[in-house]
Amino acid sequence: MDPMVVILFILGLVLLVGGAELLVRGASKLALAFGVSPLVVGLTVVAFGTSSPELAVSVQAALKGQADIALGNVVGSNIFNLLFILGVSAVITPLAVAQKLVRVDVPIMIGASILVLVLGWTGNIGRIEGALLFVGIVAYTVFAIRQSRQESKAVQAEYSGEFGDVEAPRGAAAIAVQIALIVGGLLALGLGSRWLVEGAIVFARLAGLSEFVIAVTIVAAGTSLPEVATSILAAVRGERDIAVGNVIGSNIFNILCVLGLSAALSPSGVAINPEALVFDIPIMIATAVLTLPIFLTGYTMYRWDGALFLFYYIVYVVFLILKGENHPDLPLFQNVMLYGVLPLTILTTLGAFVRERLRRGRSA
Repeated sequence: MDPMVVILFILGLVLLVGGAELLVRGASKLALAFGVSPLVVGLTVVAFGTSSPELAVSVQAALKGQADIALGNVVGSNIFNLLFILGVSAVITPLAVAQKLVRVDVPIMIGASILVLVLGWTGNIGRIEGALLFVGIVAYTVFAIRQSRQESKAVQAEYSGEFGDVEAPRGAAAIAVQIALIVGGLLALGLGSRWLVEGAIVFARLAGLSEFVIAVTIVAAGTSLPEVATSILAAVRGERDIAVGNVIGSNIFNILCVLGLSAALSPSGVAINPEALVFDIPIMIATAVLTLPIFLTGYTMYRWDGALFLFYYIVYVVFLILKGENHPDLPLFQNVMLYGVLPLTILTTLGAFVRERLRRGRSA
């Protein structure tokens, strides 16, 4: 294999992360300069900005006709965000979950995940369907901004400390610097995504794995690095809503904007891998649904929940590797997970949820 492929792949990752950082910094300060509140910046600019690598990679792949990478990046990133990022964050410190997230944003995330399965059942998400998904993210953004005005002073203060601890730029020169950061970030994202996609295709062919498997593992994890940094840092600092809210907001953005734009801009839309329809997309839906009873257990994600999420992400990756290699132990692995670990997890989660409901009922 040409060493330059590996070098460009790594440089692509670096450019994606660096470009996202420049974009978030520039856009956040520019928003503050125009009087946008730190809370709105956190809910929209930062949450969506951390998903800009996914957007760049999937759109680039869709335009090149690499539908498996465009779809796999979205599906894999959403699974990675929930199982790995939330898992690590919760292991660091139990995560408090705002009731608004449970009542509004998580159901929207679940609904959007199911919508991917419904739209993709024909084997393709066309340009019109992609445009409708994109309309969804516009509506969600407007809704988030309106809802932000009703948030408590504690949440306002939290987001102000996280995203508004710097003075808003004043004057034409300062604003020009922020615009330059945004442009530089976009250019870095564009170049980095191209190198990453090209490298992923080469790796898939050399390893004998499909482009989809590479996309839902290596590419998805790489493009989710900004979410990793944001959520883990928020967990370390003890921020109440940011660690969870960033992940949920990014997952909604990935489906409605990233997949929507990829399908809308590609002349033939985004073809849906048959295996993704019966396995990976249902896994994405299942992980989204799993968050609901866990979040409802005292509106807290405990360390045990985080460890469970991390365990399932490892299981998911191991399964993909075994399947890609047609390993003889794959049937045994499937049976242990399907008839042993999965039912035990469901019973344990439901048991914890019921106990919490009974406890809250007695204390009411």
